[in-house]
Amino acid sequence: MDARDLVRSVKVVSTAQGLRSLRSAWRRRRSDAVGLPRRGPERARVPGLVRGADPEPGGGVVRFARSSLRVRVTAGGAVFCGWDGAEPEPSYALDGSCPDPDERVRLEPDTDGGWRVVAERVTVTVSRNGAVEVRTPGGVVLRRDLPPRWWEPAAGGDVPGAGGVAARWEQRSQVAADARFFGLGGRAAGPRLRDGSYRLWNTDPGGSFEPGDDPLYLTMPVQLVVADAGTHLVFHDNSWDGTVTLREGEEGEGSGHDRPGGCRTRMEGGPLRYWVIVGTPARVLQSWAALTGAAAVPPSWALGYHHARWGFGGQEEVRRVVAGYRERGLPLSALHLDIDHLAGHRVFTVDTARFPDLPGLAAELREGGTRLVSIVDPAVKAERGTAVYDSGAAQDAFVRDTRGREVRGVVWPGEAVFPDFTDPRVRTWWGGLYAERLEQGFSGVWHDMNEPVSFAAFGDPTLPRSARHALEGRGGDHREAHNVYGLAMARAGYEGLLGLRPEERPFLFSRSGWAGLQRYGGSWSGDVATGWPGLRASLSLVLGLGLSGVPYSGPDVGGFTGTPSPELYLRWFQLASYLPLFRTHSAIWAGRREPWEFGEQVLEHATAALRERQRLLPYFVTLAYEARRTGAPYARPVWWRWPKDRALRDCEDAFLLGDALLVAPVLEEGAERRSVRLPRGRWYDTATGRAYEGPGQVVLDAPLSRVPVLARAGAVVPVAGADGGVELEVWAPAQARGHGWTLVVDPGDGWDKPESVRFTTRLRDGEVVVERAGAAEPGYPVRVRGLAGA
Repeated sequence: MDARDLVRSVKVVSTAQGLRSLRSAWRRRRSDAVGLPRRGPERARVPGLVRGADPEPGGGVVRFARSSLRVRVTAGGAVFCGWDGAEPEPSYALDGSCPDPDERVRLEPDTDGGWRVVAERVTVTVSRNGAVEVRTPGGVVLRRDLPPRWWEPAAGGDVPGAGGVAARWEQRSQVAADARFFGLGGRAAGPRLRDGSYRLWNTDPGGSFEPGDDPLYLTMPVQLVVADAGTHLVFHDNSWDGTVTLREGEEGEGSGHDRPGGCRTRMEGGPLRYWVIVGTPARVLQSWAALTGAAAVPPSWALGYHHARWGFGGQEEVRRVVAGYRERGLPLSALHLDIDHLAGHRVFTVDTARFPDLPGLAAELREGGTRLVSIVDPAVKAERGTAVYDSGAAQDAFVRDTRGREVRGVVWPGEAVFPDFTDPRVRTWWGGLYAERLEQGFSGVWHDMNEPVSFAAFGDPTLPRSARHALEGRGGDHREAHNVYGLAMARAGYEGLLGLRPEERPFLFSRSGWAGLQRYGGSWSGDVATGWPGLRASLSLVLGLGLSGVPYSGPDVGGFTGTPSPELYLRWFQLASYLPLFRTHSAIWAGRREPWEFGEQVLEHATAALRERQRLLPYFVTLAYEARRTGAPYARPVWWRWPKDRALRDCEDAFLLGDALLVAPVLEEGAERRSVRLPRGRWYDTATGRAYEGPGQVVLDAPLSRVPVLARAGAVVPVAGADGGVELEVWAPAQARGHGWTLVVDPGDGWDKPESVRFTTRLRDGEVVVERAGAAEPGYPVRVRGLAGA
């Protein structure tokens, strides 16, 4: 079957799906009309005045006339606040059990009838009417949360809903006038989040998205707030639908004339509980990772280049594409198969007409250095007599409605049911199904359509909000389960792969997820629109996800929906070559994405980008292990180590790759020069070796052949040498004082503990000296750059 036949078949399926999606939308509406309680008259409630307090380890409970607040500081310095008896657990975000409280911290009276908790890194004060201030040890206010407000039935009694926690609530907060907002998961407009409302509801935008489209696939109630006074992260541990409305502040001309920045968080239900972490950006992300889990380290091959396309006609076309890379000497780490390789789009199947010997193909490609990666969707075709549906039905694995019937939606295979990944039994069953993927020769998986999506002619394209979920035995409905559905699916897949192939690190990335996704893998941009705005959105998404705790992600090179111009494709390719997940991908109607399809000039320059990525693989391995150890994303905003530099806080068109490199991609059509904002210190143009002093702004050449990349003075960048071994590319320090850098030696794709080597660089009598901790010699070939003539 050629590409035209595939497109025609998609059109036929789309027509049938349209009729099914219309019926599905009506079913969803009827189900919610019956299964969800109607909201009657409501009344607002606020905490009231303070009545007393009860000390506890790490803090205590402050009692008000109509509510109570638990404040607890953990041993790591994170602050937990929970209203109306809310505890840190159960939580899908936390990695295991809640951290131990800081036993040194005590709740003590404050002025004007309030209370306070004083810890080593933070002070928390609670006013007599329920306002909560988070301050630095020096007393500077980083965040002020005003007394919250709940909406409850006017008649009194329990609020109907999941677990009795369906009362809507709102919390307003104030931050410094100079503060900037980041995070909230994957946002196309960013990475700096400007004034506006951002919805917390994982959503397939349908078709494609550009900057300004919101929400997208992976939302999180995680804000990183950066101001002169300090950086803090706030996480509202609540998976219900909600909205965060941000307003940046304004600085006046004198003391007392500032207008603080503002944030309003509104949730449609669930507990009002949140965490606050303060410190430098690096310390904040490290504490966040300690709270929600260390990032999974992808196998080393997954840090190379991936090629994907919806619409491979069959295994012979796959062979031709891979052969095209090999004939041109282009490294290809992985090739991804989309839904067209499945039998009737059914998950965990193979269309044997198109792929008669998939295991043989996988073995053949792997021998040449290319792995196969499979798409996995959660929707299971509701068809008796098929293995996956029958085994799931026997396990009672699928989401049901309030009447006990299987919830049915419409996805690629047609009428479908949906596993309830919030049930541990179902996760175990689903994880076992990945044995079929491994038997077919796949080395990894990508989860798609797991917001979850059910095609709908109108309304929200997902499951009925009244659909019932296990929620780890607590019971509840889709209002609470929706946003954690992709996260729970990622856990099922990761744990399944780990159990089936324990000698290798699983490779998994997911379109949807929630706080803590990094424990199981990464993410990607989803269906970003082809165009220059889509290119800019690609960078925003990666940086925003990294600051929300997911360090491994990347875009669809060239955009998903259309055919990029040669220039746009090349600039996208060059950007992605410096991002963690480097993958081309496109829709079935959007044309091919092989570099040679865009002309000889693009092929030449894309080849250079591919080879540079291959050369930097030892550096990417080091960044992957650093992300696991410290929570620091691979791709970081340029203000990462200089958060008080306001010009850097507003810089959105460049990023740091680790601490050593500054990448300035070209994001505008026709540009062959671009301005670059430099952080403090000396920076070397890696193409010319010329040194520039920061802070400040420089204009650099950006010909089609490359994008500007600058190296930090004193940096040690591990790279692949001509013989395949690791070499150290050392950039001359600007001063005599030492600079410390780390190399993590690739231990392979298993679980061997990697060797971590520490180096120091310094200038001594005009010469660059590289010293290895605990050794007389560096132990690796050293190439010094940045000195005159080097």
